[in-house]
Amino acid sequence: MKNWKKMLVAGLACTAAFGMGLQQQAEAAYMLNSEVKNATPALKEASQIGVLVNENAAMKSAQDKDAILVMSFGTTFKENRAKTIEATVNQIQSEHPGVKVVTAFTSHIIIDRIKANEGLEIPTPEQALEQLKAEGYTRIALCSLDVVPGMEYDYGKAIFHIYKNQFKKMTLGTSLAYWQGQEDQEDQVTEVLKAMSSQFPRTGKKDAILIMAHGTPHPANAYYSVMQARLDEMGMKNVYIYSVEGWPSLEDVMGKLKGKGVKNVTLMPMMMVAGDHANNDMAGDEEDSHKSILTANGFKVNAYVHGLGENQNIRSLFADRANEAWDALQEK
Repeated sequence: MKNWKKMLVAGLACTAAFGMGLQQQAEAAYMLNSEVKNATPALKEASQIGVLVNENAAMKSAQDKDAILVMSFGTTFKENRAKTIEATVNQIQSEHPGVKVVTAFTSHIIIDRIKANEGLEIPTPEQALEQLKAEGYTRIALCSLDVVPGMEYDYGKAIFHIYKNQFKKMTLGTSLAYWQGQEDQEDQVTEVLKAMSSQFPRTGKKDAILIMAHGTPHPANAYYSVMQARLDEMGMKNVYIYSVEGWPSLEDVMGKLKGKGVKNVTLMPMMMVAGDHANNDMAGDEEDSHKSILTANGFKVNAYVHGLGENQNIRSLFADRANEAWDALQEK
């Protein structure tokens, strides 16, 4: 298991980071400054980041019955869903034999389209938790298949806070990239980029790799700047991150390519699934696709249309995040 801790809001002292071995359980507690005598519920909640843990004292005598709920945005691309989301959930299940593992999608639109087109009913996180509760499950480890802790991850946090006192114990794991090496924490950003680099092609001075992120109005969009800084520190000078709906844009990055004399570009998505954005916005044949725009600007373009979930190294990291939530659930 990886190191993690819950840090404190500004003005409060932090706990020391806990070094966790693979066989050790997660440390779920946090500590406020000793001068804080009567911390309010709001203060306690605000001081929690990282893996979230809640124990419901009112259900202390309830029998332990544990389950894992894996939350993903989802996709309507059936074959890609099997290669990415389902493959990752299967790995999580394989590491927890005998434990009930349920998948829920956070995109209600995708859920409706899958039901209409495939006749398959995939639950929302709310529906999944209601079903688990009806089946007598009392302790739930919530896991996220989000890349960064943005709006979709906030949905998971909202689920945690709404449902946490309807169960004896509930935990919520982090997104794939969460800790950035600050305050003695591990550098998950570099960890994720190293895992992703296993799919990078070899590049020369006139070659570049453009990694397409989704982008978001959420402050978590800043993770892309941190990722770019890490890529530079790793010596990957011709690897750039851009986004479909955030900053930096393709146009922001294209100027850098021209300035370096880059002629050949490989596009690849930094998304769990190679869905609509990857197949159409990035690699489509329409004149406004990223491939077409780059081609029109004189670049030779190759598109690597595979989601992160197809990368075994990435799936293993997602399983690690799920294990952190599970270990926190088991901590007494």
